Amino acid sequence: MPYTKNQSTKRFSFGITTNDTSHKAGANVVTIATNASDSSYYSTPTTQLSMTVKEARVLQSFLNDSMPARVAAELESDSSVG
Repeated sequence: MPYTKNQSTKRFSFGITTNDTSHKAGANVVTIATNASDSSYYSTPTTQLSMTVKEARVLQSFLNDSMPARVAAELESDSSVG
């Protein structure tokens, strides 16, 4: 059964598409794209990174191990993230 979810912040758009019954390449993909903005110092042209769900799980594990809970909580309260 296909599953799709998307979420965005001011600077990034995140998406996941999975299909448990499909064995085709590209059926289970996570994307991270930048959102171009004229008014932001950090603005870049739109760029997109795609990875498999398996690769995204490795990235998730790396971030969870690398960022202490205190730092993650501070980042969540940062107004520039949302």
